[in-house]
Amino acid sequence: MTAPRRDPSAPGDRAAPARALDVLIVGAGFGGLYALYKLRAMGLEALALEAAGSVGGTWWANRYPGARVDIQSLEYSYSFSEELQQDWQWTERYAAQPELLRYANHVADRFDLRRDIRLDTRVAAAHFDEAARCWRVASAGGGRWTARFLVLATGPLSSPNLPAFEGAGGGTEGGIERFAGQVLHSAAWPEQPLELRGRDVAVIGTGSSGVQLIPILAEQARSLTVFQRTAAYVVPAHNGPLDPAWEARIKADYAGFRARNRKAYSGFGCELTPRPTSALDATAEERAAAFEERWRIGGLGLLSTFRDLLTNPRANELAAEFVRGKIRQIVHDPATAARLCPSHPIGCKRLGVGTGYYEAYNRPSVALIDVHAEPIAAITPGGLLAGGREHRFDTLVLATGFDAFTGPVTRIDLRGRGGLRIQDKWRGGPLNYLGLAVAGFPNLFQIAGPGSTSAFTNFFVTVEHHADWIADCVAWLDARGHATIEASAEAEAAWVAFVNATAENTVYLGCRSWYVGANVPGKPRVFMPLAGGFPAYARRCADVADSGYEGFVLDTQAGAAD
Repeated sequence: MTAPRRDPSAPGDRAAPARALDVLIVGAGFGGLYALYKLRAMGLEALALEAAGSVGGTWWANRYPGARVDIQSLEYSYSFSEELQQDWQWTERYAAQPELLRYANHVADRFDLRRDIRLDTRVAAAHFDEAARCWRVASAGGGRWTARFLVLATGPLSSPNLPAFEGAGGGTEGGIERFAGQVLHSAAWPEQPLELRGRDVAVIGTGSSGVQLIPILAEQARSLTVFQRTAAYVVPAHNGPLDPAWEARIKADYAGFRARNRKAYSGFGCELTPRPTSALDATAEERAAAFEERWRIGGLGLLSTFRDLLTNPRANELAAEFVRGKIRQIVHDPATAARLCPSHPIGCKRLGVGTGYYEAYNRPSVALIDVHAEPIAAITPGGLLAGGREHRFDTLVLATGFDAFTGPVTRIDLRGRGGLRIQDKWRGGPLNYLGLAVAGFPNLFQIAGPGSTSAFTNFFVTVEHHADWIADCVAWLDARGHATIEASAEAEAAWVAFVNATAENTVYLGCRSWYVGANVPGKPRVFMPLAGGFPAYARRCADVADSGYEGFVLDTQAGAAD
């Protein structure tokens, strides 16, 4: 059999010798760090390549003022090491970005991971070599590696979305480059502290990042103008120092706490379970008391007050109206409050968890512009045109989110069998099996990718589950002499259909969100994550493994990797 003809631009055709690996991991955020730890502990030659200058992934890049996690720190952390989870002491109920970055660095040092991490190394290309049955990988700086397995731990939210602004005539003469002032993006914030006091600042975007950023900018800036594309539901965090009594109680049985969380729909919140009844079956007084209790506690638990808030539109509307009522109570100006009240189902976009978000609009220095009523027509040297008038400012902050799930992958020149490009494979939206593997791309695995519950699950639960599953799969393949594994086209198609069908039974399709790619112009409108809950998803992944990897195609012919 004649070997496939190699693309002359492929990574394997450069002169420098490539380092041969068992596993190459792309990314050194929390997913990549654990994958490296797990795979290396199996005796495999593993290496993680990270484009940034630090480990930590999204918590290195998202340094904007106010950045913090929206899941409680004692839950949003690794569970694989009892010593680690006992020794590390979080300072706040919801950890802020600097503390999360310190945690990532501590893990890298504690487990001696740095010796197998290459920072400032962006993967430019990864091509599957069918003759050698290995991946040939090249970095933007010219580094070259071969690996039997390629693990994409690029994170679902690591590719910033940069909006395009057209001029009034439809051209690009009014684009962002026209602005003469300072432009910042929440997902690419400068490493050095910025002084925004006394400046006139504008923010575009009121998603999770904007919700955290806006109250702090409101305190610092001389004036703040918020350009709201879609009103946001925001619940209070009630953040503060971590309660030492609660910490001691959790750490007394941390393993049990983790196990109970893994049985929860989202992999966290086991101490705040939903009422077993429908919101529609409760009296008005009972509903009000239940919602008030969750509002007082704070955090994402509002969405689990009743069991059907995310599946029954009528029940959902009751929760949505409760939050709208809170907005009207908090915001003094009725017209501003009305603009801040969302009309879409609560939870169909990521629920905001913030501190003082609605209160910020009571400041006389803060203005809110609804871009649906006053569309942004163009960027000007001194600001932007919206609603027929120019808004002038010194600093423009883009809190416009991410090209979620697909963006971090499609920016790589990733090619599978027959030179199939991932950009072509995913032209109509992401296709995969179990959120873990892609047909036509052998020995390629994703961590926290589309088709998994990662968007709705505690990220640490997701990455530990995925890395454990991948490690077990590699061990199973090696023990039986299999050289490659890839999803079958039939299993992939059935899984994508299942993901779409599951979403139809929820409120998630009731708005334009990054779950469907609606925040990125031109991106296919496809529901990307799985909404079925983590426990059911984990059982399905386990069943596939226990069956001998049903839905996968296995190759037993060994090949070289050099």
